[in-house]
Amino acid sequence: MQLPATLENLESRTAEEIIDAALSSQSAARACFTCSFQAEDMIVLHLLRERLAEIPVLFLETGYHFGETYEFRDQMAREWNLNLVNVLPKETVAAQESAFGLLYESEPTRCCQLRKVEPLLESLRPFQFWFTGLRREQSPTRKNLQPAELHRLPTGETLIKVSPLAHWTWGQVWEFTAKHKLKYLPQYDRGYLSIGCKPCTAVPRDANNPRSGRWGGQKLECGIHTFSEPTK
Repeated sequence: MQLPATLENLESRTAEEIIDAALSSQSAARACFTCSFQAEDMIVLHLLRERLAEIPVLFLETGYHFGETYEFRDQMAREWNLNLVNVLPKETVAAQESAFGLLYESEPTRCCQLRKVEPLLESLRPFQFWFTGLRREQSPTRKNLQPAELHRLPTGETLIKVSPLAHWTWGQVWEFTAKHKLKYLPQYDRGYLSIGCKPCTAVPRDANNPRSGRWGGQKLECGIHTFSEPTK
């Protein structure tokens, strides 16, 4: 599988142009968007809804999110009439904790694998296009992120991962949010900069490193965006 010609040389394109280039493909009907309802996700979702209103919005329902995140998710699902898909792990929180204790404390990587990575891998299989709200500036692990990349899943299946905000700055995110009067998670107003599961999310000590508030600074990624190697 190769990237369509329309998805090459996107560095100077706007987010809208990147999305339009992806959706111009005949296979774009098999597109999805992974969404944690953070500020970047709200922007991409806003743009996608204008073009593909019924796009499946995949939310990784770990069972450990902030109460405010669940409330915001449900509010936006109603207001925007989202095609929301809550992606569930194989085991409930109670079953996992009964078997392994609090993995988010003892083995956070394993917890992420069970409650995020494995459910995501399975949920992505029907799709050919995977839209994200990722930005290079978010983390050193994302510095080489491209607006469009080929990604091979462990099953051998390949899909196109599209990150329309890849080159955006944090300032641009909030400029767009204000200009278009987009709603955002209330945790931002309390100093949070990167918002995931509640037990593993804190206000970062370093405002220049937003993901330093995740997992007590022990790691930067849950594994969702690092489980496969981009194909050439």
